[in-house]
Amino acid sequence: MPSSNIKKTKYIFVSGGVISGIGKGTTAASIALLLKSAGYKVNPIKFENYLNLDAGTINPIEHGDPFLCEDGTEADMDIGSYEKFLNENMGKNNFVTMGQIYKTVIDRERRFEYDGEDVEAIPYITNEIIHRVENAGKVNNADIVIIELGGTAGEYQNVFYYEASRMMTLKKPGDVIHVHVSYVPTPGHLGEPKTKPTQLSVRTLNSMGIQPDFVITRSSKFLDERRKDRLALFCNMHKDDVISSPDLNSVYEIPLVLKKQGLDKKILKKLGLRQRVANLKEWENMIDKMKHVKKEVEIAIVGKYFGTGEYQLRDSYAALFDAIDHASWESGVKVKTHWVDAEKIEKEGAEKIIGKVNGIIVPIGWGERGAEGMIQAASYARNKKIPYLGLCYGMQLAAVSFARDVLGLKNANTVENDPETKNPVIHFIPNQKELMERRAYGGTMRLGGWEAKVKKGTMAYKIYEKYNSFLNKNKSIISERHRHRYEFNDVFSKQFEEKGMIISARSVIENLAEIIEIPKTEHPFYFGTQGHPEYKSRPLSPHPIFIEFIKAAAEN
Repeated sequence: MPSSNIKKTKYIFVSGGVISGIGKGTTAASIALLLKSAGYKVNPIKFENYLNLDAGTINPIEHGDPFLCEDGTEADMDIGSYEKFLNENMGKNNFVTMGQIYKTVIDRERRFEYDGEDVEAIPYITNEIIHRVENAGKVNNADIVIIELGGTAGEYQNVFYYEASRMMTLKKPGDVIHVHVSYVPTPGHLGEPKTKPTQLSVRTLNSMGIQPDFVITRSSKFLDERRKDRLALFCNMHKDDVISSPDLNSVYEIPLVLKKQGLDKKILKKLGLRQRVANLKEWENMIDKMKHVKKEVEIAIVGKYFGTGEYQLRDSYAALFDAIDHASWESGVKVKTHWVDAEKIEKEGAEKIIGKVNGIIVPIGWGERGAEGMIQAASYARNKKIPYLGLCYGMQLAAVSFARDVLGLKNANTVENDPETKNPVIHFIPNQKELMERRAYGGTMRLGGWEAKVKKGTMAYKIYEKYNSFLNKNKSIISERHRHRYEFNDVFSKQFEEKGMIISARSVIENLAEIIEIPKTEHPFYFGTQGHPEYKSRPLSPHPIFIEFIKAAAEN
């Protein structure tokens, strides 16, 4: 939609209260969608508390699945929410960590760029935060920048973000508002929602010099008038600015719930912007598809990042589960996911642990733990003619499985797990090996969008061609995002293809194997991709590989 002709960039800070994981990211993304749908150019930016320079080295169990951007930025999952809600690519200008902030300031000090001043957190850290916020508006020529503050109000790690928010509010009167997303619990033994935690969270904001313009209450149900009255009274705000965000069947319903309460209009009014009606027709059609799925299939996800203590986490494979959801709505098929611990397969076998399912996915992974279980899963899917989708590590281990079972190379492996293997089906390419020896781990990764040429007549080509997605038909070129450091060893290519495994796509620059498949004449769907189609899937444009995989599962 065309950008409005306004002189000043406006800023919306979004913070969270009471508990982490309350839904700041989906709230920020929902607000962004509403404002974009009303004709404004919006750019979101996420500020994280941790000192890591990016999310690439963080255990997915600790902080969820890092989201991989087109430019190679390894970011927080919320960046994925921004892409999916806005249907736009995000990148390095949309993701900031406290580690980046500190490093930038310290590097400047070392270069004597502060002219000998004693460098303190305020104003130098806060100035750098403000610079990043303002830059997010400039690089995208945005009318409105939405700033999501990581963590929860009251944590010591994010105090400088809140101070920067306070400073910007003073510096740009009328151009900055603050939205606070907070939790209103309903304890089972009481049976009524309690507003005190949110009152105290807002009090914490007040102690930092911030008065929220809106409080968005996360709760199991819509908040009643009595609870809104209490929050308005004790949070020093108008009742109409207390917005309900109850638990829903899908996060994609949030924009519609917020719009129904007039949040978009209220935000535009507070920012002094012209009122426009948000057009969410496409979004509403997608929600309607979601609610009218018919046939049900069961898909086994064979991984190793599901558990934290005694609890199971969806966030470790967030992008994958989202991609499955998007494709299932488009296909009209309800997908029931069966989470399978790969280490249990190693102990008890694939048939016993996986059982009868309609499809198997082996997703991203690193290291030896659970790898043999994933190899068994790949063999089980191939032998039992169960639709199989291998993503990155899942593609590599499918190749190991094929080498052992079909080529008869019993000790075949990836050098990641067995550096001394005599049949390194998956290996380092020479320049990667040199970098690894110098412990330059980041330099060994293929990150971000990577072009590949797809062989005509293959299942891969037909999938991309059918949905007219990501495929340059004139050149047979596709582009998928990558996040890995090991590659298929081309020495074995001829043996693989002689025994029926097709290499259906190769990278344009290095001629590396990107996609492997077994023809449909031999298997209903056996497909491995070195790229990550899950990171490019969006609710309004599901990735074709997932659509066809789910269709194959439904026919199984």
